Amino acid sequence: MREAGAGTLLFTTGGGSIHPIPMLGNVNAAGGALRNWVLNLHSELSGSGIYAAHIAINTWLGEGGPEGIPSATPEQVAPLYWDLYERRDQAEAVFNG
Repeated sequence: MREAGAGTLLFTTGGGSIHPIPMLGNVNAAGGALRNWVLNLHSELSGSGIYAAHIAINTWLGEGGPEGIPSATPEQVAPLYWDLYERRDQAEAVFNG
């Protein structure tokens, strides 16, 4: 990508990387670290033609999630990825369903 001067890197975590919940505390820690790394990568790559962004999915994907947690389908989330890819103007987005 650096050689070509173009590319897109989109990284996904759960919503707990931004707003942790105790039930998912272990994965929230890893997601928070990845989020931090991606935000720094976004800054580092600015102006290079390579775009990096973080997407936090703040819902359960599919059926059968924990009670009280909203759910969504992959088809509902996909437009957010496409929008980020097309616009390339923000480091992060959150899908809340």
